[in-house]
Amino acid sequence: MSNPLRQVFNKDRTFRPKKKFEPGTQRFELHKMAQASLNAGLDLKVAVQLPPGEELNDWVAVHVVDFFNRINLIYGTIADSCTEQSCPVMSGGPKYEYRWQDEKSRKPTALSAPQYMDLLMNWIEVQINNEDLFPTNVGTPFQKNFLKSVKKILSRLFRVFVHVYIHHFDRIAQMGSEAHVNTCYKHFYYFVTEFGLIDTKELEPLVSAQPR
Repeated sequence: MSNPLRQVFNKDRTFRPKKKFEPGTQRFELHKMAQASLNAGLDLKVAVQLPPGEELNDWVAVHVVDFFNRINLIYGTIADSCTEQSCPVMSGGPKYEYRWQDEKSRKPTALSAPQYMDLLMNWIEVQINNEDLFPTNVGTPFQKNFLKSVKKILSRLFRVFVHVYIHHFDRIAQMGSEAHVNTCYKHFYYFVTEFGLIDTKELEPLVSAQPR
């Protein structure tokens, strides 16, 4: 593994612990299938497509967890330069400000980027560890609101890409990790557009970075 990628995957820099799939489960097998496609250099547009005979919700669940892990790691590499002083507002340039809202804070609240990231990663962790929302046992049905919940998770994860690309890409470039981050973003973009999981308006902040 090259030095820049070793920096990206340095466990000491991980912003949150990685979520893992239990060996022997259907979700674990799907995860291995998805990773094998990526490692084989398969076209990302093809790699994100639902494999024949597989359930959409299972495929989506695997990717949500994988994207959480990867984006979590990417943010971890620049977290030391994303501070209260450098990023007093969670934003994606002057046109886009992201305010935090959850079950506890009904009113959207302005936060610094590091505060927002901390709440976001913690909130997503709670979601993906919720057995009712992300069941791990084979045969346990997904809730009817599963895809709706996933759309909210993915749209918020996209904001991490926005902030990193617009405010911290020089740091990524210094580490020589542009190719890795770009590949992660392309994988994410092709997946969410393949299944319509993010409103196109949400994607506007990175319109110039969208792969063709």
